[in-house]
Amino acid sequence: MSITAERKAELIKDYATKAGDTGSPEVQVAILTERINNLTDHFKTHGKDNHSRRGLLKMVATRRSLLDYVKRGDEARYQSLIERLGIRR
Repeated sequence: MSITAERKAELIKDYATKAGDTGSPEVQVAILTERINNLTDHFKTHGKDNHSRRGLLKMVATRRSLLDYVKRGDEARYQSLIERLGIRR
């Protein structure tokens, strides 16, 4: 259900705004999106796993907050981020 260290490093490299950037909203949203997608696949086979579902809902809320933060700061940056990640909205 969690992502591998290699995949996380790849996401950081792809979405970082500068070298050594691991905390920008873009990187955080990309990592959360990867984890959300993995959990969504998990629920296709484990439909009654309500404990993990609660974690999924918390991750979705955190991602939404980060996306709102980016949108408040720069609308173009927000649009390019959701386009790159393939998030509806």
